[in-house]
Amino acid sequence: MQLALPESLPTLVARRFTAARDASHLVFSSTHLSIINAAGILYQLRYCPALAKKPSSIKPDNGPKIPKPDPFQHPSPELLVAQFPTENPAYNLILNKFPVIPNHFLLVTRDWQAQTDLLEKADLEATYEVLKAWTASGSSQTNGSKSQGQSQGLFAFFNSGDDSGASQPHRHLQFLPVEAMRQPGSETWHPLIDLLTSQSTSPPSSPSSTPKFQHLSAIPFAHFALPLPPNPSPEALHSIYTTLYKAAVAATRGCSPQQDTEPVSTHGASLISYNLAMTRSTMMICPRRQETAVVPIDPAAAADIADPGVLSLNGTILAGTLMVKAESEWNALRENPELLTQALTTVGFPRTDSRGPSL
Repeated sequence: MQLALPESLPTLVARRFTAARDASHLVFSSTHLSIINAAGILYQLRYCPALAKKPSSIKPDNGPKIPKPDPFQHPSPELLVAQFPTENPAYNLILNKFPVIPNHFLLVTRDWQAQTDLLEKADLEATYEVLKAWTASGSSQTNGSKSQGQSQGLFAFFNSGDDSGASQPHRHLQFLPVEAMRQPGSETWHPLIDLLTSQSTSPPSSPSSTPKFQHLSAIPFAHFALPLPPNPSPEALHSIYTTLYKAAVAATRGCSPQQDTEPVSTHGASLISYNLAMTRSTMMICPRRQETAVVPIDPAAAADIADPGVLSLNGTILAGTLMVKAESEWNALRENPELLTQALTTVGFPRTDSRGPSL
């Protein structure tokens, strides 16, 4: 599977993003950014005022429910970046219609596939091809201009299940350019998944062996990561993915991967909600037990805020970035980073023995 493009992927995405934004085919919401240190890890904390609008108080009648339209079934031509493979395309690359980070785009199956089903070899192969294409040109762009002195990587993530932060049931993986995630003053921040790359470990040598996972002791929820070999085959990617998935399932059962003896299917519907993250060097997973966490805020500052103090977290937590909708939430977390640690503990499962080195 090859991603054949007329120009480099970063250039193509940046050009399409700028055109779609300028023509109002997508709605870009700016954010305020702070870097906070929680338990020794630097996190990006974004405040997006556009999210603070209260939902409509008009309640629907008791008539028949109308299914929500699938925005990925017939994607808008103005948001479409590419289709691949060239012959008999199976995937679309499309821009996120409501981004808060420039050049946010998605890999979407052309035919309906459930977001709650386990990923297939082709999904992982396509994801890796996108990651590889992003860095193949040796440079990337943000807002149509070259980024100097910053990472040129791409962060991929997948939300699966009711408690993962998933917003659409049609299967899609998402991509954020690392340099687009940065803003002046945040140069010290690095994606959480990248902090694992200094650990020397490897996938299992055989299907029957027990892997040693990469993990960070400062992350307050169960998580598992494994390095990717150079130019991995679809089979290798799928093997690493299913190994991580089984470890995540074990964590939801309160045991370590080597303690869990119950069979786990690697096809069909997922048994759990989880977030997956992937770069060219690492794949990482965390099981989720709930989508939201609550941050205590001053009630006087919450009058015009929808669901005050409620944080909705998705797979971007594996990049070490999260977003709040209100200034009161932003201030509370900046003033007391321990609240962030508590929030992350709430949405994940307790850590188990990962049999791997930790930092």
